[in-house]
Amino acid sequence: MKLVKGAWKILVAIKDGLVLIFMLLFFSTLFALLSARPNVAAIHDGALVMALDGALVEQPEAPDPLAGLGGPGEILKQHRVRDVVRALDAAQDDGRVTAVVLDLDRFTGGYPAAVEEVSDAVARLRASGKPVLAYATAYTDDAYLVAASASEVWVHPMGGTLFAGPGGSTLYYKGLLDWLGVNMHVYRVGTYKSAVEPYTRTEMSPAAREANEALYGGILAQWRDSVSRARPKARIAEFLARPAEVVTGAQGDVSQANLDYGLVDKTGDRLAFGRRVAELVGAPSDAAAGNFHAIAMRDWLEANPVDEAGDAIGIITVAGEIIDGEAGPGTAGGDTVSRLLLKGLAEHRLRALVVRIDSPGGSALASEQIRQAVLHAKAQGLPVVVSMGSVAASGGYWIATAGDVIFAEPNTITGSIGIFGLLPTFENTLEKIGVTTSSVRTTPLAGQPDLLAGTNEATNTILQSVIENGYRRFIGLVAEARNMPIERVDAIAQGRVWLGGTARQLGLVDRFGDLDAAIEEAARRAEIEPEDAYPVYLEEPPSEWLQFLASLTREEDQDEWIDSPSGADLAARIAADRRTVLTQALADAERVGRGAAMQARCIECAALGPMASGRETEPSLVRMLFSRLLR
Repeated sequence: MKLVKGAWKILVAIKDGLVLIFMLLFFSTLFALLSARPNVAAIHDGALVMALDGALVEQPEAPDPLAGLGGPGEILKQHRVRDVVRALDAAQDDGRVTAVVLDLDRFTGGYPAAVEEVSDAVARLRASGKPVLAYATAYTDDAYLVAASASEVWVHPMGGTLFAGPGGSTLYYKGLLDWLGVNMHVYRVGTYKSAVEPYTRTEMSPAAREANEALYGGILAQWRDSVSRARPKARIAEFLARPAEVVTGAQGDVSQANLDYGLVDKTGDRLAFGRRVAELVGAPSDAAAGNFHAIAMRDWLEANPVDEAGDAIGIITVAGEIIDGEAGPGTAGGDTVSRLLLKGLAEHRLRALVVRIDSPGGSALASEQIRQAVLHAKAQGLPVVVSMGSVAASGGYWIATAGDVIFAEPNTITGSIGIFGLLPTFENTLEKIGVTTSSVRTTPLAGQPDLLAGTNEATNTILQSVIENGYRRFIGLVAEARNMPIERVDAIAQGRVWLGGTARQLGLVDRFGDLDAAIEEAARRAEIEPEDAYPVYLEEPPSEWLQFLASLTREEDQDEWIDSPSGADLAARIAADRRTVLTQALADAERVGRGAAMQARCIECAALGPMASGRETEPSLVRMLFSRLLR
């Protein structure tokens, strides 16, 4: 009987598993059908609500199907920059959009070039005559740059904005490593290649400080100039230079100080702001106070798809850290990006190729792998135009050398032409706990690099030589691509990071322009009219399984203004920015453990990007299994 009962339990478990699989297939198919078409009924006269609840990125990461299972907490999104810009531009001439609302209450920012691009789109929309109203409880620097181009800027009476500017503390780990007994072997080339300094120093080197001050100062100057153009009457310079005096002059009322200095137009909570929008666009007769006729951004984007008529221009995106092997969206896996490009060349009749780079670099090997795939497109006779997004540094610039022409924005972060390698060994750590090693060597490299007993002179000499050879190859690629003498490239390389404006003066960039400008140039080089070209993005199609599972655990966007989540106050926003230092420390530790042997990475770039989106959760076996099964 026990055997029969056991067999019956197994059959019941199999049956339940099959039912579960069937239900998942059914609901995923239903989800795909429902999400495949826009909600036409939602497009009516009213205000287009641009709820930027999260970060601006070039390529969003795949949705986490388990993100909503970790209990209460804020789950933010990643918004593709070109989607946000397309939504704003499409609203200019559409009569159904009578106003645009910028909900920046939970906006976590982006790289300077990305934020500037959205700000410019808001300015174009305002110039078309459409009212644009911005709201936040407390504005960050990035959020305020977007809001500054609006026709009305609102802030909560108990909120306000204080501008921090780029900069802050960088973590240095040498003291910790010495205490733990970890011997960090560093192999590098480049006076300004400061990516290794946190592991070799206890403070910033003079060369790194000089480079960072120039970089951050340039970014702040461009931000200040952009805000001043958007709001000429705002006394932004005084607010930046004397924040303590300004706030104490308003008796600690930051929002009142913002009003006094012309940074905002009105103060009010979400209810008051909603009533103001309702005055402009109207409200449903049965709506609660503070609501208005609204068009959700997701519905607006679906109703305004990218035009796909004409000749195809391929767009391959290199976004995020460049790593060896495969990677999902938001990270540039060498195998993944090169495979997508080669597959796109085989499946589409492309007339030209645009390489969109938004990466601080990473593995030199993966960067070269992607560059070779781009060269394959050139060998087929396709014009290749490089479009730098917010950041195209180090390994990102390595890839850019394959282009015929390079476009960038004035505040694109680029350069960082240098190579380094890190190798931790633990002989001193083991000695601290009484563990020793003994070995037999048949050759100078037997057992090397030895993580337990340390590296020997031969190993260190070879690895340093390999890094130097990689650097020579890097500057050689730049010299050939930019038609410069090697000596000239070496002088402007050395790991130094440049803004796009300076990079253009140095000859590292050809022209200023966004992705659309790069597509137009690619069309002209292919001898077709720009208006007859359309972009084909060579990307993996999103997994319907992942989207379906994520939709089950995540809250839907609120269609009513008064029901949408509120933002944090000024102190909480500042604290959230500072918490990213911990995230940086964890990321640094992970890179040392799993990073490529030879890396072309810009460490300064990470501090200028957006805050991490989403709730930070510990990795789990269940999460890893889901990510494997649902790819």
